Amino acid sequence: MNKKQMTHKISRDAGITALQAEKAYQSMLLGMTDALAQGERVTFSGFGSFEIKKRKARQGRNPKTGEKLRIPQKKRVKFNPSRILKDQL
Repeated sequence: MNKKQMTHKISRDAGITALQAEKAYQSMLLGMTDALAQGERVTFSGFGSFEIKKRKARQGRNPKTGEKLRIPQKKRVKFNPSRILKDQL
């Protein structure tokens, strides 16, 4: 499902215009992004939660040359599905 399909579903299910659904969708994404950027966990009951995890710096290897290289630390978004979602899949 892409953005257009999601906003269409929101519009239809909530009985609102497509423009209102688009604004609601954008607001939700912006709110999630802001919360994650501040280190907060974002949880949707019955669906799952998103959180930022730090990946430690580590040694890697260039597969072409075999040369060792340092892979820097980075942040990633981790999703944990709820038990309800797991059971439905």
